[in-house]
Amino acid sequence: MNIPIANAINLLHAVDHAVLATHSAQAPGYPYATVLPFVPDERHRPVLLVSALAEHTKNLISDSRASLLVYEQTNASVLAAARMTLLGRVERIDACAALRAKYVRYQPDAAQYLALADFAFFRLQPLRLRAIAGFGAMGWIEADAFDQTAALKPVQEQELLDRFATVTGAPKLLGVDPYGLDLMHGPRRERRAFPQAPVAPAALLDAVANAIGA
Repeated sequence: MNIPIANAINLLHAVDHAVLATHSAQAPGYPYATVLPFVPDERHRPVLLVSALAEHTKNLISDSRASLLVYEQTNASVLAAARMTLLGRVERIDACAALRAKYVRYQPDAAQYLALADFAFFRLQPLRLRAIAGFGAMGWIEADAFDQTAALKPVQEQELLDRFATVTGAPKLLGVDPYGLDLMHGPRRERRAFPQAPVAPAALLDAVANAIGA
């Protein structure tokens, strides 16, 4: 079954943590799974902030091949929820100022970790991903489809964030991309997908205003 790439992107933006499975360096041949937060970058690739002391970080340095399980956080049956597994390589990156700022917007607790010398950013470059939209609705999405997704430059995103930061009564805007926007309602994050995605950068101002009722 053909799963629209927009579905995968919206799920990546809707959740704040995932299960990372790496190749165990201590027990070769066995997978090592752990739960950790992540934030999608401007091309929707999962970015992780990890400690050099963590077992999964040591595993990634030894073997960058990994998988990331992302799942819809709902009270419904887990088998009826949307979920997907991304396969790829997770490697260290030098995060630019815009990416560091975005990570802290989405994961405020990360600010304290960035002050520690042993934390670094890693990013998963998807090779394939298996998406399941519910019972009987599933399929593979290849890397080329993911690589061709629409993206918004960080400077353009920041302009939109600044534009709506002063709108009275509007929810806090965490991020914007051509497929939707991410809001924060108190402790709860909400993903609002654009009906006609992807939206061209020139049309995003109106799309965001319509989505938040500004």
